[in-house]
Amino acid sequence: MRDQDDRGEPNLLRHTGPALVFDGYEHLESRIDVRGPRRGREHRAGAARRETAGRPGMPEWGMLPIPRRLLQQGVTDMVRISDARMSGTSYGTCVLHVAPESFAGGPLALVRDGDLIELDVPNRRLDLHVPPKELERRRAEWQQPEPVFTRGYGKLFGRHITQADKGCDFDFLAGSGGAPEPAIH
Repeated sequence: MRDQDDRGEPNLLRHTGPALVFDGYEHLESRIDVRGPRRGREHRAGAARRETAGRPGMPEWGMLPIPRRLLQQGVTDMVRISDARMSGTSYGTCVLHVAPESFAGGPLALVRDGDLIELDVPNRRLDLHVPPKELERRRAEWQQPEPVFTRGYGKLFGRHITQADKGCDFDFLAGSGGAPEPAIH
């Protein structure tokens, strides 16, 4: 059984903080510890996006590490939000499998660094505090990223995989009725 520290900080189950946004795992690795604007304990909302559509196997890229600067301040948990997945051996306050994915124009596609995100687990809410007109402007400017694969299985996967809330299965496998049982002779 895990102890309380492995599950995260209970006070983060209701938390509002500015977002630090990463467009993919490579982007996260390149900037998670880059020195920039001073980030304090209140800056504990990270969002990774554009991760899974077109990436076979729904990669385990939802584990956002805590920036070193925050670790040095004694921060042991932060709110992590992603349209990817993470291992069950990871820890902390996480919102995963956000759907629709940002790759498909889902809500994470509109989040920018510094936007206030409010997580309220007891009331089952995740809110982006950005004025509606600004969100409309961002939506109008948004362009879907290029597919990761342009041929073969990767292309088939990217075109036909369903979002996490639909099971991450091929859309052409969905349906009703199933297949009849073969006769036993």
